[in-house]
Amino acid sequence: MSTKVAAPTSKPTPATAAAAVASAASKTSSQKANASAQAQANAKMHRRSRSGCFTCRLRRKKCDEGKSMCKACRHLGLKCEYKRPLWWSNNEQRKNQKELIKNLIKRTKLTEKNKDSHASGADSPPGLTHSLPTSATYSEDAGRTRAASEDSQYSLDFANPHIHNSFDLYHPQIATPGFNNYPHDPSYGYGYSTYPPTPYEVDIKTERQMYVNDVPTRRDSTISSFSTYQPPPHGNLEPVLEDDWMQEDIYETQDIFSGEEEAVDFNFFDFQHGPAQPSSQAVVQVDDCDRHLLEHFVENVLRLIFPILEVNQHGSARSEVILPALETNKTYLHCCLSIAAIHLKSTQCLQSEQLDSDIVRHRYATISELCEALNRDTDHAQILEATLGMIFFQCSVGRPDDCLPDIPWHQHFQAASSLVRKLDLPSAIMAANPPAIHPPFNMTLTSWIDILGATMLGAAPKFADTYREKHLTASNCGLAELMGCDDRMMYLISEIACLENLKRDNALDDTALCGHITLLGQQMDIQDSSEGFPYKSPYTSSGAVRPKQLTRNMTALFRKAARIYLLGLVPGSSRHDAPMLNLVSQFADLLDIIPAGPEGYDRSIVWPLLIAGAQSTPDSAFRAKFSTRIGALGEAAEFGSFGRMVFLLQEVWCVNDALDRGEKVEGVPGSGSGEEEGANNMNTVQSVHWRDVMRSRGWDFLLI
Repeated sequence: MSTKVAAPTSKPTPATAAAAVASAASKTSSQKANASAQAQANAKMHRRSRSGCFTCRLRRKKCDEGKSMCKACRHLGLKCEYKRPLWWSNNEQRKNQKELIKNLIKRTKLTEKNKDSHASGADSPPGLTHSLPTSATYSEDAGRTRAASEDSQYSLDFANPHIHNSFDLYHPQIATPGFNNYPHDPSYGYGYSTYPPTPYEVDIKTERQMYVNDVPTRRDSTISSFSTYQPPPHGNLEPVLEDDWMQEDIYETQDIFSGEEEAVDFNFFDFQHGPAQPSSQAVVQVDDCDRHLLEHFVENVLRLIFPILEVNQHGSARSEVILPALETNKTYLHCCLSIAAIHLKSTQCLQSEQLDSDIVRHRYATISELCEALNRDTDHAQILEATLGMIFFQCSVGRPDDCLPDIPWHQHFQAASSLVRKLDLPSAIMAANPPAIHPPFNMTLTSWIDILGATMLGAAPKFADTYREKHLTASNCGLAELMGCDDRMMYLISEIACLENLKRDNALDDTALCGHITLLGQQMDIQDSSEGFPYKSPYTSSGAVRPKQLTRNMTALFRKAARIYLLGLVPGSSRHDAPMLNLVSQFADLLDIIPAGPEGYDRSIVWPLLIAGAQSTPDSAFRAKFSTRIGALGEAAEFGSFGRMVFLLQEVWCVNDALDRGEKVEGVPGSGSGEEEGANNMNTVQSVHWRDVMRSRGWDFLLI
C-alpha cells in the first residue's frame, strides 16, 4: 500500500529527509524562553480540582466553588448545581436552560437598577426586589437585596407586600393595583382582589438506581429546576443586550476560557444504544458470586477506560457506552467481569486461585459466546462491541508479568475488522460530518486501535485508505473527542505506519523512502504552524479542565512523537544524531503541559511516551521527567498499558545503553566490541528496536 504523495522536486537524501522532519522542531531562543516561563507557571498551578457549578460552566464564567452556592449564583439569584443536571447532556435543553438563566439575570439587573434609581428620594416608590423573588430568596436570607426596617416608610412586610399606587413600571402589560381600585379582601392584605401571582421555582430530582440481581447497588441523582417566571416586555424599558449576560461578570476576574475555549458538543457520537434516557434504573443480571466483580468494575475500573471522553462529555462513558452494554450484551458483561477480576488482582496484589479462576472463567465465556455468535452470523453490532472491549479494556488493567492464558489482541482485532466491514462502518465514518452527522462510536474506537496498533506490529492499518480519504477531505471522525489527539495528526501517523510497512517489505529504495519522509515532515510543519507556540496549561485558575486546550496539548505531544517515529525511518538514523536528540528534548519540554499524577493524563499518552522514550539517551531530560511522572502516578504506574510501557522501556534502555558502552548483549549479533570502541563509535552503534525487544521476550502488548 503506497502513500499518495507528490514526487519531490529534487533528489532526496537521508540528510535532507532528516532535516525536513526536524525543521519545524527548531525554535528560536525567545520561543524557548517563553516555553520555559510557561513551564514554570504551569509548575505553580495547583493539582486538578473539581469543576465549578454547572450554571457557571454554562455561562462560561469563573466559579469560586462556594458551598452551598457559589458567589456568582447567589448574586444573580440562579440555581447553583454541582451535580451534573439532566439538561447538561442535551443541546436543546442546554439552550432552554441558557434562555432561562438569561431571563433571570435580566430580571435581577432590572430590579437592582430600579432600586438604585429610586433609593435617593424619600418619596420614591420602592423597587420590586421582593415582589419578584429570586431563587436565592427562597433558599437563604442572604439573597435579599433590601431588608425591612422600622425607620423606613418604605420597609416591606414580606408576607404583605406594599406597592405604591403611583408606581407603574410594566404598564400596560401588568396592571399595578391601587389602594382604592379594589374592594378590601383580607386574603391580599391591602384591599385588592386580584394580585399578580408570585413566580416560583420547583426543584426536580431525578434518580438512577442500578440493580444487580434485583438488589440495589449504585445510586446516581441529579437536580434541575423548573421556573414559572416570564419576563414582562415593555417598549419603553432600556433594552438589554442579548449577549450581556455572557459578557458581564459579577466580580472582576479573567474569564476561565480566556475567550479561546470553544463550546463542547455533548452529543458528538452516534452511540450504538442511542442517547442516554433519564430512566430510573439500570438493571444488570449477574450471579451472586460475580456481584462483587460487577460492583468493582463500576466503582473502580470504569473511570479508567475513557478519561478524555469523560472530560469532553462528562458522564457519557458511563451512561451511553458502558451501562447500556452491560444491560443488553451478555458477552460484553463477561468481558467486563474478567477485566474487573484482573484489576482487583493487580491493584490489591492478591494471589488468589479464586481470582485466577474468575479471570479464566469469564474470559472463556466471552470467547465462547463470540465464537457462537460469529458462527450464527448474527448480532454483529453486539459482537463488535464486546470484541473491542476485550481489546481496549485490557489497556487499563493488569500487570506486565500476567501469565494467564489469553488470545493476542491482534487476533481479536482481525475479528473486529471483519465485523466492521460487515456493518459497513467505514462508509458511515466517511459520511460523518459533525455536527450534522455523528460518527459511529465503535468505528472511532476501532480507528484508534487500528492506527496505533499497526505501529505495534510494524504493519499498515487495516483501514488506511479510509483515513487517507478522511485526511484529504479534512473531515473529523471523533478521535480528538474520544482520545485527545487531533484527527489530522492521527491520519498522518497512519501514513507513517504505511511507510514503515513498505520499508520493512523493501518496497521502496532509499531515495523514494526519503522523498516520502520529507513530504510527511512538511505536512506536520503545516499543522505545527497552525497550532501556534507556546502551548498553555489545560487548567483554569479554579482548577477546571479546558477540554479543547487539553486536546491541543496532547496533539502537540503526539505530533512530536510522530516526528521521532518518522525520523527513525531515515536510513542510518541513530538516537545519538543531533536531530533526534533535539526532538526528544523538545518532547520532554512538552510534558510540562500534560497534567501528571493520579488525576492526570499520563495513561492517555502511552504511545508518545514509548516512541520518545525508546530514542532517549541516558543523560536526556526525558528520562528524568519520565521518572518524576512515574513517581507522581504512584501505584497506578505499575499496571495497564502505562505499566507495560514502563516495563518495556526499561528493557530497551538496558539493551541499548549496554550496546553504547560496548558490552555484549545476548541475542544481539556483533555486540561486545569493547567499552572504549563502543564509546568512540556511539553514532554508528545500531540500537535495538523496541519492537524487537518485545518479540525476543515473547510480549504481545498493545501500548495505546
